[in-house]
Amino acid sequence: MSYRQLTFAVSLLLALTSTISAQDLSTAPPEAVGLSPQGLERATEQLTQHVSNGDVAGVVAAVVRRGKVAYFKSFGHIDLDAKKPMPTDALFRLYSMTRPITSLAAMILWEEGAFKLDDPISTYLPEFEDQRVFHNASNPDLTNTRTRRGHITVEHLLTHTSGLGGRHSAMYRAEQVRLRSISLEQMVTNAARMPLYEDPGTRWRYGISTTILGRLIEVWSGVSLDAFLNERVFKPLGMKDTVFWVDPSRRDRFGPAYRPNSEGTLRPHAIEVVPFTERPTLTEGGVGLVSTVPDYLRFTQMFLNGGTLNGNQVLKPETVSLMTNNRLSDDILPIGFSDPQPGRGWGLGFCVVIDGEQFPFPVSEGTFWWDGSSGTRFFIDQEEDMITIIMAAASPAHGNGFREAFTDAVYDAILN
Repeated sequence: MSYRQLTFAVSLLLALTSTISAQDLSTAPPEAVGLSPQGLERATEQLTQHVSNGDVAGVVAAVVRRGKVAYFKSFGHIDLDAKKPMPTDALFRLYSMTRPITSLAAMILWEEGAFKLDDPISTYLPEFEDQRVFHNASNPDLTNTRTRRGHITVEHLLTHTSGLGGRHSAMYRAEQVRLRSISLEQMVTNAARMPLYEDPGTRWRYGISTTILGRLIEVWSGVSLDAFLNERVFKPLGMKDTVFWVDPSRRDRFGPAYRPNSEGTLRPHAIEVVPFTERPTLTEGGVGLVSTVPDYLRFTQMFLNGGTLNGNQVLKPETVSLMTNNRLSDDILPIGFSDPQPGRGWGLGFCVVIDGEQFPFPVSEGTFWWDGSSGTRFFIDQEEDMITIIMAAASPAHGNGFREAFTDAVYDAILN
């Protein structure tokens, strides 16, 4: 047994013998935590209206303030054809909300000295040693590349400044870089043979970086990514329904994703070729997890608590601070997708609000958050000591602004 495998085995024993009962957060009336019941009722009215309008089939939403659950409701249906009501413990496709979880797993190993943030990833994944760069990122051509300047570091993966592209990019699709039917090792090989879009550390580009990070977690720990997450993250936090595929025991709490047809009627839509009801070959740390609102509440509350939940310390407070503050330099900001989006930076796994006046949501400066491409979103607001989480199964994710309406109503409900 290697040193890393021995370390993992000892950590596993500690996790199993620690107290993991009574994991549910306690509840409180809204007014006891400084929220207006009438204001939260407006949040309910907003979500009910979005369901009635056919913007989303169903939704689960929660608010935790000062460590107490003040709001936790479900709306609509998990299955429209079967007229099956949405349960509060429904499972949803996290997509990009997988990334903070994988980032947490990496930082657990960082605390244990498995790597340094400025380590070149080629130290652990030699495939990336001689990777080249496209001459023109806006018109990538495999025959028109140049020598890379600098190495991809672990921090570049965590901050999406690696130069790696996105899973939906035309080039990656054409070259079949990412498929749920291939192994993680094969995807790493595929990614490494592709040129980078730009030199590492020069631009924020949202992409497959966190999936490559998942492979590094396997190298550092000596066990598979799913095993590491299960023993070092999910069990200590009581996240019993956060998984890479929906097995038969959970199937009745998992529904289709819905997309409007040409008449505007919601119909089931298959987002993935390999559905989440089948075990995928690819264990994908970027977009691969399914979870519930209760599970994600535990994950986010641990961060708001400074790394601890119910007596289980997952991270040190200083590591939480490192992850949840902006790590991007001014020459990379502002970041965005098609257009720059002022007011936001990026930490080690989270988007970070760095200018509340320019940020489009009514959250506090310093809030860290992210969302998913099938209708999920969370905010961790340290100033207000508050977490909001909302999950749906919508494609496209916006659902006529149901997430924004919920956030606005919750923040309008703050009394003190």
